Amino acid sequence: MTTLRASAGPEEPTASHWPVSIGVAAGLSGISPKMLRHYESLGLLGQVRRTGSNYRQYTEADVHTLRFIRRARDMGFSLEAIAELVGLWHNRRRSSAQVKQIAQRHHDELTQRIEALQSMQRSLEALLCCCPGDDRPDCPILDDLAEPPR
Repeated sequence: MTTLRASAGPEEPTASHWPVSIGVAAGLSGISPKMLRHYESLGLLGQVRRTGSNYRQYTEADVHTLRFIRRARDMGFSLEAIAELVGLWHNRRRSSAQVKQIAQRHHDELTQRIEALQSMQRSLEALLCCCPGDDRPDCPILDDLAEPPR
C-alpha cells in the first residue's frame, strides 16, 4: 500500500490507495483522529473495516461521510440531529420534508439562542453605561449580578 500524507494539501488518494488509515482519513476530512473514533463509537459511520491487526481502514465513502459530519457540526447541528441527517442522506427513499424538518428545528433553536444572546448583550451594554469605571468601590454591574434571578 502506498503511504499517504494526511496534510491539508489538495492531493487525495486515488482509487488504488483506498482504504486509508485513521490518520489519513482524519486529515482528508478535517476531523481529528480522536473525534473520528468518537463519531465511529456513536455509530455515525457504520461498521468500519479492520485489518487482521485490528487497525481501522476507512473507505472513500467513510471519508465523504466524515466530511458531511464536519460540515453539519460547523453549522451547529447536534450529534443527534447529525445522526438523523446521516441516516437520511444514506437513504435514497427519504423525503426532503424530513430533512427540512430537522433543518427548520435547528434554525428555530439558533434563532432563540441569538435572541437570548442579543438580550444579554443589551443588558450588559446598559450596565456598562451605568458603571463609572472609576476608583470607587460602587459598581452597578456587581450590584446587578448580586440581585436574585428575575
